[in-house]
Amino acid sequence: MTTTASKIRFKARLLRPAAPAKGGSWTFVVLPRNVSAKLTTRGRTTVKGTINGYPFRATLEPDGQRSHWLKVNRKMREGADANVGGIVTLAILPAGQEPEPRVPADLRRALAAAPKARVLWSDITPIARRDWIHWITSAKRPETRARRIDNACEMLAAGKRRVCCFDRSGFYSKSFGSPNAAH
Repeated sequence: MTTTASKIRFKARLLRPAAPAKGGSWTFVVLPRNVSAKLTTRGRTTVKGTINGYPFRATLEPDGQRSHWLKVNRKMREGADANVGGIVTLAILPAGQEPEPRVPADLRRALAAAPKARVLWSDITPIARRDWIHWITSAKRPETRARRIDNACEMLAAGKRRVCCFDRSGFYSKSFGSPNAAH
């Protein structure tokens, strides 16, 4: 989508997670499925837009139900003069260029030690890098994570640009979901 594309406008309820992260004072909105369907992907996608007129740039997360959710941090909430439980008005547009993901230290060290993997890593898209990172960080056990890092370096060194069979929407793998809302 180009920057001349129409903004997607909608209203949603501002929710608080049932179990917020330590020190977190964030909220979220779940995009209506018909709004999410207007986006070019069911996976993570960066958008720019406004919430109650307050400008922001953020990454929409897939909710595993063929839609997305948006984390609304304290700065966005205060700028939007929004309260938990209230209805907010959003206007979003795909941001165009995806930002570079933060590479975890253990993966960064492994790539530094694997020159062929590092070369391909620097040539793939930020979205592909984000998928590799998610595949690695979604491991539940440290041993699985370490094995995935080793496998990723081997696959990248062999020329594999994408994680095989990775469900970016989380619908089939149930690897993504929006937070549970507090009641």
